[in-house]
Order: sequence, then C-alpha cells, then structure tokens
Amino acid sequence: MTLKHWCVAALGLLFAGAAHAGTIVAYTALEEDEIAEYVAAAREAMPDIEIKVLRLSTGDLGARILAESSNPQHDVIWGWAVTNMLDPRILDLLEPYEAKGADKLPAQYRSPDGKWFAATGYMAAFCVNNERLEAKGLPMPTDWADLLDPRFKGEVVMPNPVSSGTGYLQIASLLQGMGEEKGWQYLKDLDANVAQYIKSGSRPCKAARAGEYAVGVSLAIAAMQSIEEGFPITMVLPSSGAGYELEASALMKTSKNKEDARRFLDWTLSSEAAALYAKYKEIVTVPGYTPPAEALAAGLPEDVSQVLFPMDFVNSAKDREAILQRWQQEIGR
Repeated sequence: MTLKHWCVAALGLLFAGAAHAGTIVAYTALEEDEIAEYVAAAREAMPDIEIKVLRLSTGDLGARILAESSNPQHDVIWGWAVTNMLDPRILDLLEPYEAKGADKLPAQYRSPDGKWFAATGYMAAFCVNNERLEAKGLPMPTDWADLLDPRFKGEVVMPNPVSSGTGYLQIASLLQGMGEEKGWQYLKDLDANVAQYIKSGSRPCKAARAGEYAVGVSLAIAAMQSIEEGFPITMVLPSSGAGYELEASALMKTSKNKEDARRFLDWTLSSEAAALYAKYKEIVTVPGYTPPAEALAAGLPEDVSQVLFPMDFVNSAKDREAILQRWQQEIGR
C-alpha cells in the first residue's frame, strides 16, 4: 500500500468511529517520502502509539481544517506553513502546549502563547547553472538586484506565488525588505527577465539544472540535492537575506488523546528526529543540530539564521490574499 493510500485508509478508519486511546491522527503538509521515514522512526520510539496521517498540500490542508472546524478529526497539526497557521480561525482551534525542548528554541521559531512551534523550515535560493551561465557570458548573481540585468532576459524561471508557498515567501520577503512601492516596482521589472512562473517551488531548480535556464529561483534544499547529485549547479543565497517559511506543529483543543498527542509533539523536537530532518530540510531549529557535511559543501552556512531575511509572518499571513490578488492582476501569466 502506498503512503497516499495508507493515509486515506487511516482517515476512513477514523471517520468510522472515534480514535481509541493510543491512536493519534496528524494532519500535515510535509512531503510523502519524509513522512514515511519520520513516522517509521516515531513508531519505533513510541511503539504503543498508533500514528495515522493525512497529507495534503498547504492550501488544501487549510481548507480541510476550516471545513472540519466544528468537528475536528485530528489531534495534531504537523509541519504546516506558519503563515497559514497564523490564520485567526486556525489559531482558535489550537491549545497551547510547550513541547519538550520548545523552550530552548529561538523565539522566532515558536509562538509566544505556546500555540505552535517549528522544528523545520525552508528558504529561498537561486539554482544557477554554471555551464549555461558560462555559455551565455552571464555574471554569477549574488542578490535579487542582479537578476534585473537585461542580459538575464529569458534566463530566469520562478515559482508562481499563487500556487506555490515558496513563490509566495519569496515575494513577501521582497515586499517586506524593499517596502511596498519599491517592492512592486522591482517585481514588475524582474518580470521582464522571467521566462515563466512554474507552479512548484522545486521545479525552477530542476529546470535550471537541466540546462533550460541559467537561474531557477527555488529552494535551498533543491539546490543542495542537485549539487549532491552531480548537476552543474551553484547555490546562491541572496546576500540581502533569504526569505523563508517555518513548518509549524500544534495541538488541537479537541484532541481525543492529548497525552499521546503531546508525546508525539515532544518527539518531533528530539535529537533523533532532528537527525532525520537533515536529509530533507535546510532549516532545522532543534538546538545542537549541525548541518551535514554535504550541505556545508553545497554552500549552506553552519548557522542558517545568519542568512535568513527577518520575515514578519504575522503580516505575511494578513496580507497574503491582497498580495496574491495584486500579483495576478499586475504580473501573473
């Protein structure tokens, strides 16, 4: 049975009746391959807990949680974009819980009221194809401003912010960093050099590594994986700061098994879990975590917080609808 089918089957069992003691249901937007590895490790660490998972994309998961808000069907939210978690309607469904180790997380990785914490996250990066750059006689970009060079016309590909959380965090960080007027002007100027906007956050990197474009504005993890797999890619973290998103977890007020739900949330901040995150994440917030040698060789700094743009997630969440509407009207294609 595939993970997808297992998730659906698990949810079907849940709707057939209330989850029994020892069972928890997690709703998540993490990717299927990482979910499988994490859950296997969690089950080994907590063999007395049955962990059922429903995985949906970030936007679809939010719609599901809101649709079920009068009768929630899950115990925890696990690894979901904090920008979405900050929707007041979602926050109202959460119960404060300080998971074991959460007090040691830097303040920006946890909620002041204890309603959420983030063990992992992802950040923007440029995937630059070295061979195409050389063939086209293009300079190595170091920041967003460099992508306005007319020589990059048709050589930049980006994620569509309407469909991609990665695309939205990139735009949100630019608007926050430059201010609204300069930020929107920059995005319009950049559009002249953008060949296309792709629905996925990782696909621009894949297009660049395939030699279709010089620069794929994407995710750091996609760049690092491409380098590790031998593609002629350089990972560039924007010198003005890389926009990022946190993957937050939380306890539902209505959980029918809060004791085990809390144990699971504790596990997500364990050193054991952090060791698994290294394979899939560029941002791991658990204290004591050190990026693997492969990540460092690809250009990831040992202290990722030094290169992150100071995102205002509250405003990012509040302004999301208006930003995306304006982007569609003035730039989208």
